[in-house]
Amino acid sequence: MQSGQIVFTKMDRVIFGQPAAETVAAEAERLGAERVFLLVSGTLNRETDAVDQMADALGGRYAGRWDHMPSHSPREAVVGCANAAREAGCDLLVSFGGGSATDGGKAVTICLAHDITEAEGLEPFRTKVDENGQRHFPDYAAPEVRQIVVPTTLSAGEFNARAGITNTVEKLKQSFIHPGIIPVSVILDASATVHTPEWLWLSTGIRAVDHAVETYCSLDANDYTDGAALQALRLLSQGLPRVKADADDMEARLQCLMGAWISMTGIVTGTRLGASHAIGHILGGTANVPHGYTSCVMLPYVLDYNAAINSNRQADIAQALGAPGKSAGEALDQMIAGLGMPRILREVDIDESQLPQLAENCMLDDWTFSNPREIRAPEQVMEILRAAY
Repeated sequence: MQSGQIVFTKMDRVIFGQPAAETVAAEAERLGAERVFLLVSGTLNRETDAVDQMADALGGRYAGRWDHMPSHSPREAVVGCANAAREAGCDLLVSFGGGSATDGGKAVTICLAHDITEAEGLEPFRTKVDENGQRHFPDYAAPEVRQIVVPTTLSAGEFNARAGITNTVEKLKQSFIHPGIIPVSVILDASATVHTPEWLWLSTGIRAVDHAVETYCSLDANDYTDGAALQALRLLSQGLPRVKADADDMEARLQCLMGAWISMTGIVTGTRLGASHAIGHILGGTANVPHGYTSCVMLPYVLDYNAAINSNRQADIAQALGAPGKSAGEALDQMIAGLGMPRILREVDIDESQLPQLAENCMLDDWTFSNPREIRAPEQVMEILRAAY
């Protein structure tokens, strides 16, 4: 008999199919914000007028912007943005861009709440993982400045109370987890995503697929999250090829955004994930592999590694992806290759000499320890890495 609990978040609402700029302004008014600071994609800010449109829609509420949040949200950029937002008198933060802006924004709200002005000041707030894979959460007050997110990619971190922030000194992506850093609202606007490079859109779409797959295969799988995970896979497996075929297909873009949102149902309600996510965190923080690419090059191999104990569940995944009769790893390999995404570690510039360090660092990620097929030593991670190399 199933047993568990579903924990919901402090997010107010998700608004979809409405223009981002006007909706951000309406949300700022609803929340009574007077000094709205924008954390935005550098490309959006420099090469489009989308950020200017948002600032214009905010009118007198607009307080400034920050457009330097590199991939994997390094601590230094987080603190730099927080210092600028603090100086601007920010009382509401809007993140407009990809996953790095989203996660960076969550950490910015921590900095604002606790007067963190230097990168090392974030250290006491990160979640630590012991040798048994147990998380240890520091106790601190929730941020008072909340965040609205307008995502332009499909990583879907905007639905999670967890921020992945890179410690550039140690070259590790580390987790900052607190129920109070969940965005207050998320705005899903297909037209806001048209400037996203194709490789980034499609690869982060596979990241969302990874959320759904590892949720369905999770040690914590249950009837509530199962249905959401399979529906997310259906939406994404249909929507991503449509956008690749026609970048102006707004219906398909919204389908992908909705699929990415649904893919997070398990994660945001407490479901533990597995080795694809754990290794992905390390590939990003240690080797600077783009967030979406980590799932492209790892997920099928993790599924192959786990198939000995959950092949029945993997058959359901292949069915949802439109490939009944194939293994889930094969179905995903075909899907990822069809989107033109990288398939092996060599294609994302990982040298074989890096594999041992990557495997060691994976033992610092809690989701390594919740992989469906038990992993308790770097040598087991190496088995997956070698297969993916």
